[in-house]
Amino acid sequence: MAAGERRAAEAEPPPVCALCARPLGAKVEWHHPVPKAEGGTATVPVHPICHRAIHAALTNAQLAKEGGNMVALAAHPALAAFLRWVADKPPDFHAPTRRAKTRGVPNPPSPLT
Repeated sequence: MAAGERRAAEAEPPPVCALCARPLGAKVEWHHPVPKAEGGTATVPVHPICHRAIHAALTNAQLAKEGGNMVALAAHPALAAFLRWVADKPPDFHAPTRRAKTRGVPNPPSPLT
């Protein structure tokens, strides 16, 4: 493998979304699990709709508190409901994302109870 091909192969994103674990589509966004404003530098690949859901549900302070733990993010009530809904959607699925009314609330009541 030529050096250029090797770099291209290394630069390709992993095949699944860090939040929902569905295969990635043509569009990939890179999420900072710990926000840049809080000193985070690492990124993980996510679907655009998953990225918007994360930021609609949680503040940067909450994201920093989780410290990049994507399992803990997925357990957040607003994101858990989103993940159940998006599970059977195709990789490039997109829909408008609304900011949660309870954004920033540590443990908002589950919309499913």
